[in-house]
Amino acid sequence: MSEQMYNVGKIVNTHGIKGELKVISQTDFPEERFAKGSSLIMIDPAQKMKLNVEVEASRLHKNTIIVKLVGYDNINDVEKYKGWMLKVSSERLLDLGEGEFYFHEIIGCRVVTDEGLELGTVQEIISTGANDVWVIQPEKGKQLLIPYIDDVVLQVNIEQKEIKIHVLEGLLDL
Repeated sequence: MSEQMYNVGKIVNTHGIKGELKVISQTDFPEERFAKGSSLIMIDPAQKMKLNVEVEASRLHKNTIIVKLVGYDNINDVEKYKGWMLKVSSERLLDLGEGEFYFHEIIGCRVVTDEGLELGTVQEIISTGANDVWVIQPEKGKQLLIPYIDDVVLQVNIEQKEIKIHVLEGLLDL
C-alpha cells in the first residue's frame, strides 16, 4: 500500500553554486517544513522517482525559500531537480487548531450558498498572501473564485465534504 503524501513546495530553480534550491512554498508551515533537520521527500514530475532528503538550512528570499539539503553541496548536485515537488508523508502532518484545515481536506468539497444554491466543487486553492482564494468548478460553465474570508465562508464541514458560503454582492456573475 502506498503512503499518502502532501505537497509542501515546488523546486523552481537553483540558487548560487553551493547546491541551494529555490522553492515556492505550498504550505502554511514553512518554518517547520523547511527547518534544519526536517525530513522531506523529493518527487520528480513524472512521479517515477522519489528521494528522502534532510534540510540543512533554509531562508526566505523574495517570494521563495532558499533550501540547502544535506549532502547536496554544489549546483551540479541539484540542477536536475528543477520542477520536482517537495512532500511530506501523512504521519508528518501537524495538528491544526479549531477552524483550520489542510488544502487536501478542502479540495473536493461541495460549495453551497446560504440560500441553497450548489455552486460546484473546490478544485484548487490559490495563496495570494492576503487571503486564500478557492477555485470552484461548477458542473457547467467557467470556474468561480471565492475568497477565503469570514464574510464569505460561513461553515466548513470536512466530514460531509461541504462548504457553506454567503455570496456578497458582485462576487459571482451567475
